Amino acid sequence: MNDRRAASMLGIARRAGKVESGEYATEQAIRRGRAKLLILSVDASENTVKKFMNMAEGHHVPAVRFRTKAELGHAIGTGDRSCLAVTDDGLAGAVSKYLEEE
Repeated sequence: MNDRRAASMLGIARRAGKVESGEYATEQAIRRGRAKLLILSVDASENTVKKFMNMAEGHHVPAVRFRTKAELGHAIGTGDRSCLAVTDDGLAGAVSKYLEEE
């Protein structure tokens, strides 16, 4: 249930323009200090996971694993996505809250 609420919050964040998705945009959001939450799909490649987890740790961005690439993309209304960054504190907190309740 909370899994669906987290996905719904991601959709709201996307419509509000507070999501950067895809590897390049996510990387830029982290490096520029705009990312408040990193989300990686559970089926992302080992290299992608390692790269983004290290980057998030280095920039003090919380990171979580959530659903598959297809489900993550569907939650934000795009194609498959292995990673995305939420760039708003409030929305990042809401998504995190629902994911922690799982």
